[in-house]
Amino acid sequence: MIERAARAWLAQDPDPATRAELRALLDAGDAAALADRFGARLEFGTAGLRGELGAGPNRMNRVTVMRAAAGLAARVAADGGEAPGIVIGYDARHGSERFARDTAAVATGAGLRAWLLPRALPTPVLAFLVRHLGAAAGVMVTASHNPPQDNGYKVYWGDGAQIVPPLDAEISAAIDAVGPVDELPLGTGWTVLGDDAVDAYLDAVTGLPLGGARELSVVYTPLHGVGRDVALRAFARAGFAEPAVVPEQAEPDPDFPTVAFPNPEEPGAMDLALALAAERGADLVIANDPDADRCAVAVPTGDGWRALTGDEVGALLTEHALAHTSGDDRLVVTTIVSSSLAGRLAAEHGVRFAESLTGFKWIVKAGAGRLVLGYEEALGYCLGGDAGPPVRDKDGIGAALAVAALAAAERAKGRTLLDVLDDQARRHGLHATAQLSVRVTDRALITAAMDRLRAAPPARLAGLAVTALDDLSTGAAGLPPTDGLRLRLDGGTRVVIRPSGTEPKLKCYLQVVRPVAGDVAPVRTEAERALTALRDDLSALLALA
Repeated sequence: MIERAARAWLAQDPDPATRAELRALLDAGDAAALADRFGARLEFGTAGLRGELGAGPNRMNRVTVMRAAAGLAARVAADGGEAPGIVIGYDARHGSERFARDTAAVATGAGLRAWLLPRALPTPVLAFLVRHLGAAAGVMVTASHNPPQDNGYKVYWGDGAQIVPPLDAEISAAIDAVGPVDELPLGTGWTVLGDDAVDAYLDAVTGLPLGGARELSVVYTPLHGVGRDVALRAFARAGFAEPAVVPEQAEPDPDFPTVAFPNPEEPGAMDLALALAAERGADLVIANDPDADRCAVAVPTGDGWRALTGDEVGALLTEHALAHTSGDDRLVVTTIVSSSLAGRLAAEHGVRFAESLTGFKWIVKAGAGRLVLGYEEALGYCLGGDAGPPVRDKDGIGAALAVAALAAAERAKGRTLLDVLDDQARRHGLHATAQLSVRVTDRALITAAMDRLRAAPPARLAGLAVTALDDLSTGAAGLPPTDGLRLRLDGGTRVVIRPSGTEPKLKCYLQVVRPVAGDVAPVRTEAERALTALRDDLSALLALA
């Protein structure tokens, strides 16, 4: 059965490289490798597709992409409308441009309009252009900060946001109905956009409320991704001095040679940027991930540098957004796994606040009002002004501008971003957060662990009583059902446990809240000890063999 499926795949595959890979496996009779590629398939969901490059339905390749494009085109056409179109972007990963061009060929062959970005560009540029061009949908070929052997296919709808149910299931069903890709009609009449498309994005993000301070020395790294040129143009257009770019990581490189993992959250990923910042005496370090939808920040401490957590940057950007906007209709949104400090800041300013599930597909649709700040702790931020956010997804370049503007404003007062964080802790208590991730090789272990926790939740963690358990699979807190558990403990401590949506991991999000009467430093030290104790207990509880 698997060999028959492999030969059928081989017959339709237009790519010489994956044909050669598959033919070699068939000739060698490598049953295990064939089963790995054909015993399962990449599932299309709200995150689109993401997986390892290679031959077969369980890999990212031209056949997989063309099937996805045909299914998406069918679903777009089903909505009707006048001259529906798809805008397509891509990053600099292996295969990205080829996959984007295949998508354009399939879309135009299906009778749709297609706009192709002029070169490898950041994900937020594509997300912006969906609404700017009035497209029915958008596709971004990217695997964000995954390892170099991966690629992905992210789908947006006409509202400029990532798809949510039931659209994902409808597109998936349309993909299932696609026959052999060598029988698909392919077009050639797509439009390659010019640089004016990037200018439109830059006009939008530099038009967000940024304040007037601009004196700041910034070191920037795109981590071998596609953020550099657009980020530098954004800084220049907003009136900042040009950031110093880490030379070893400046050019797009799909192999990400200087980092073990191209995610600025990973230990060591920002080491070159921090070294350059120390050498230059910079005020701020900013890093984008390879598709520039995430933004990481580090600040000098007097005896070195400290990378801020995603929640700390989220709190800073909440403060910035609320200081530079007005109106009771303003809305701040964060996720159930992010710090609860954003809610307190929103209440302090008398504006609306909402929590969502993880992912910007939920953040930009949560609550009622004009979104001025949406964020998730995984370094994703979305800023809005008088007309709401120009990018209805996370935008690492817009976030970089806002962080730089806030840092410049504080620098003009003789202060730093750390001073702002300390002020927030004194007003609302220190909200300290951390993560624990348990990686497995068998996803069944994650399912078993979640079942075990539901059946027998812990009574105590780190010496604190568990006072409440919310089973998020039942739609707790008015949210759409999701596989997750939220544990509330004495003293405002909170733990959220959920399987990762993109990796074989069980993820735990920890928060402790401590009142601050004076000096924040000792309270921060005590909170870190409490987080360590909580992490240790959870590690023992979740030990997955």
